[in-house]
Amino acid sequence: MDGCRSAFLDGMSRAACTVSVVTTDGAAGRAGVTVSAMASVSADAPGPCLLVCIHEKSPAAAAIAANGVFCVNVLGAGQAHVSDTFAGRIKTADGDKFAPFDWGTIETGAPALDDAITVFDCRVKQVVEMGTHKVVFGDVVAVRNGTTELPLIHVNRHYGAPAPLNP
Repeated sequence: MDGCRSAFLDGMSRAACTVSVVTTDGAAGRAGVTVSAMASVSADAPGPCLLVCIHEKSPAAAAIAANGVFCVNVLGAGQAHVSDTFAGRIKTADGDKFAPFDWGTIETGAPALDDAITVFDCRVKQVVEMGTHKVVFGDVVAVRNGTTELPLIHVNRHYGAPAPLNP
């Protein structure tokens, strides 16, 4: 079984994924975490729906469930420092991961990164526990599309940017 897990982790490292910072704010407090597991679920179930996977030990997982709202801030290729800050690889002087960046809100009150390439503002629809992660399904209530910069991706355990293919 461990051989399968190792092969799975190695295989998943080869799957290029966009990098996002998922944030929340409300009675349970403000929190945020870097994720590479974010996906569209449906554009047509009464409204758009997406999902994010967050490790159960992340303080953001409990805060998102309790607050009932979150924003998925899709990062641009030049924003690895934002990802590293919310992943805990870059520490801020006062411990506030939000302080170095400019934030606003859209509809739910969850922090929306001003210069994200896209922000999906969501209300929690359902939280499913799966192994060591919480899969959070969110009804998208607002979208703010920013720049058309290429997204930050994570592949082969490194950051990168996609290369456009010319027909």
